[in-house]
Amino acid sequence: MGKIIAIANQKGGVGKTTTTVNLAASLGVLEKKVLLIDADPQANATSGLGIDVDSIELGTYQLLEHTKTAKEAIMPTTSPNVDLIPAHIDLVAIEIELVDKDEREYMMKKAILELKDDYDYILIDCAPSLGLLTLNALTAADSVIIPIQCEYFALEGLGKLLNTIKSVQRIHNPQLDIEGMLLTMYDSRLRLSNQVVEEVKKHFGDMVFETIIQRNVRLSEAPSYGESIIKYDAASKGATNYLNLADEVVKKNKQTA
Repeated sequence: MGKIIAIANQKGGVGKTTTTVNLAASLGVLEKKVLLIDADPQANATSGLGIDVDSIELGTYQLLEHTKTAKEAIMPTTSPNVDLIPAHIDLVAIEIELVDKDEREYMMKKAILELKDDYDYILIDCAPSLGLLTLNALTAADSVIIPIQCEYFALEGLGKLLNTIKSVQRIHNPQLDIEGMLLTMYDSRLRLSNQVVEEVKKHFGDMVFETIIQRNVRLSEAPSYGESIIKYDAASKGATNYLNLADEVVKKNKQTA
């Protein structure tokens, strides 16, 4: 039975898509079967895996509309053991289209139920908002990874996200767990980076992943080549960080299995 993990934070630019793509690729390298669901209309996870977004005919939109099955929307990627349900800009319209549907928060959960046995991990890249798309992802997920950038406004908005998670737990998905908080964009030379790490660990303790994602030029270059960091530069610091994170996720889930 696969584990569904949403990667969520309503703040943009915190390393959400970078984390989804590279965690998926790293889990694939560790011989886990992974499905990445791109639930962000910007479709950055789709293009980050080398897929031409304009050529997408089936994806998350059709999945949420229930006009196609999840299995029909899956496409292979060049990353070993990683499949993708891609996104397209038309996903922008889905919030309006679902708004008057019954059980609108459960559309994704129902659609991907049939896939749980086919994968070890299903990762959902969420949109940078707390709208209906993110709500669908959190309702479908077993747990959530929250990326937090090691910068000045890091903790701003975190309370809002945690309140959303609490209300999803209360109303839609009592089983939803926090997989962990992931510190991203860390620069050891900056005092501010170190202060953020200290602050987050002080507030959230064991909820914070031991792995910290460091600022890395190769990591920011990789998406423009449509490649994960593992494929683009396996020897880089970014690749090492994400392989360590994948290892941590796998070990954590062995303990709780």
